[in-house]
Amino acid sequence: MPVIPLPRDRPLPAALALVAWRSLQVAVAVLVVVVPFGYAITEVHNYVLMGAGCGVAVGVGLCLRMGEGNGRSTGILVGSLLGAVMALIGGGQDFAYGAGVYVPPIFGLGVGLLDGLGKQRVRTYREASLESLVMSVLLALGVAPALGPQGVAAALLLMPTVALIVGFLSRNAAGRRYSRPPALLLAGSLGVYFSLFAIELLSRLPVPVAEALVGLGTIATVQFAFPTVTFLCGRAAAAWLEPRLRVYSQLADYLRVMWIPIGGFAAGYLAIILVFAGFCGMLERFAPGSFTGASAAGIGDWVSFSFFAAVVPDYTGIAPATVPARMLVGLQLILSVGWALVVFAAVMSSIQPQLDRIARRGGEPHP
Repeated sequence: MPVIPLPRDRPLPAALALVAWRSLQVAVAVLVVVVPFGYAITEVHNYVLMGAGCGVAVGVGLCLRMGEGNGRSTGILVGSLLGAVMALIGGGQDFAYGAGVYVPPIFGLGVGLLDGLGKQRVRTYREASLESLVMSVLLALGVAPALGPQGVAAALLLMPTVALIVGFLSRNAAGRRYSRPPALLLAGSLGVYFSLFAIELLSRLPVPVAEALVGLGTIATVQFAFPTVTFLCGRAAAAWLEPRLRVYSQLADYLRVMWIPIGGFAAGYLAIILVFAGFCGMLERFAPGSFTGASAAGIGDWVSFSFFAAVVPDYTGIAPATVPARMLVGLQLILSVGWALVVFAAVMSSIQPQLDRIARRGGEPHP
């Protein structure tokens, strides 16, 4: 099972460059969504970086795992949602628990989404290890700016444990749920577990036996229970999302057909706005008092007024006060509505055959 599907119709360097370009597009799109959302919640940079890093890691992972088709749009959508949620959680919890608590749930959730939305499901421990390794590296890079070396170590050291969980909870080629885990994964997972426990004990010596047992259980919960629960949640969410995300591929086809007509409509609409911004400004210049609130209006104010007058005639700043001003605004509204109707009719008549072909293709049964 290829963890990163590459286009088969291109040479290897070109295929790798295309995959890298798609991943960069996903990362930039997720950052554009998550960073403003994060700063709308808090002014602390680390909270925003945490959300953005987790969103980019999962979004790019989905893009790599799903390949062409829905990979890019799904990565942007899921990565943005996850990043926004993490920024919200980080801002509310003040990162009081550190990387050891935040990274494992995100790791398990990310691998669950990758497994559920990928082209092929994980069936063996080897495939689970490859899946977990990709997510581990992406998450380590994503959380590094916010959590530093502690976050990177948490993401990388958790890889054997998550691979063990994913392999155990996945069906093998024969359809059986259980197969013997590799000794290397078991050793790595238990080694990390007991190393964390030893470090915790040494940092708090002397420790009562009861407190040591509580610490042992806490580390087991964080390292094993959190990724297990979130992995199952991620895979269940992916099963619910997968048929609904098919709409995105069809939507992209519609957008490619509609892109030029939308641009033509926008150019004409902008021309109407600019023309009537000039008319309104000129009327106020030669007949002061035609508009209320326009005593110190500049060209930017008139363009803004003309835009909102064409979209929705609800005036909060500048407003028509005389009959000529109201007639001018009414004429703009009539032309704006007429332009929209004419362009819509012309576009639909010209591109209807292409839209019908897309609809027929979307109605074909999926292989």
